[in-house]
Amino acid sequence: MFLLSTLRALYGKRETRYLELVRAFPLRPIRTNDELNAAIAVVDSLIDQHKLSAPEQDYLDVLSDLIETFENEAVPMRPVADSDMLWFLIESKEEAQAAVAMRVGIPESTISQVLAGKRKLNRKQIGKLARYFHVEPGVFTFAE
Repeated sequence: MFLLSTLRALYGKRETRYLELVRAFPLRPIRTNDELNAAIAVVDSLIDQHKLSAPEQDYLDVLSDLIETFENEAVPMRPVADSDMLWFLIESKEEAQAAVAMRVGIPESTISQVLAGKRKLNRKQIGKLARYFHVEPGVFTFAE
């Protein structure tokens, strides 16, 4: 009963959406690659939506944290330079560098310098790029 009243207080009439998501894919530690793949499919289905409700965004945040925890333990990654990561993200989105610069509010010259390895991103730029590409800001903070 406490859980339902808490959910109702947080989400109002949208509490059922959160519960639907939890029933479909419970928020619990990910222990296998099969569970990881299933969790990623759920994340993909959520981020493909035009706009998320508050319950959907909260669910996505927690599920993303669970995925990150599993991947940090099971899939060690070598550091990637900011320039390489930014190239990858721009190419994955299939957008021109100028379009990305305009949409995130960073001068195109700055993007060019980062891609050329001549400039580092500052915190504000990292935040803008992370929000735009739907990634954790930490993907840009590895040493080159």
